[in-house]
Amino acid sequence: MEQSVREYVSEKVKELMSAPSCCAEAKTACENWLKAAGTDQEAEQTKKLIAELEMDIMPVDGLIAFAGSEAGAKVFGAEKAKQIEAHGKEIKAAGAKYCDCPACAAAEAILEKKDQML
Repeated sequence: MEQSVREYVSEKVKELMSAPSCCAEAKTACENWLKAAGTDQEAEQTKKLIAELEMDIMPVDGLIAFAGSEAGAKVFGAEKAKQIEAHGKEIKAAGAKYCDCPACAAAEAILEKKDQML
């Protein structure tokens, strides 16, 4: 991996790890990738990081559906769930493919470099 790509991904990995919406599995994959960056383990950990992010990133349609569901109302509270659902519809109309929370935004930025990472 080119150094400039590694530096960019490192920055985004750290953003992802610090995001309140980052799940434990993604945080672990990020930590493992950071430890392996620049070593002979980098390629293996890069594949694992990408696989984890592809599983975790929330498509905007999933965000809208979840926020509009009873489960979404339980997680976020009824009023906040309605706001999130409306926001999801707004960003979808603007062309977003994924949720724009800090974790998903960082994951999307990393995944955009996927071909340069492998």
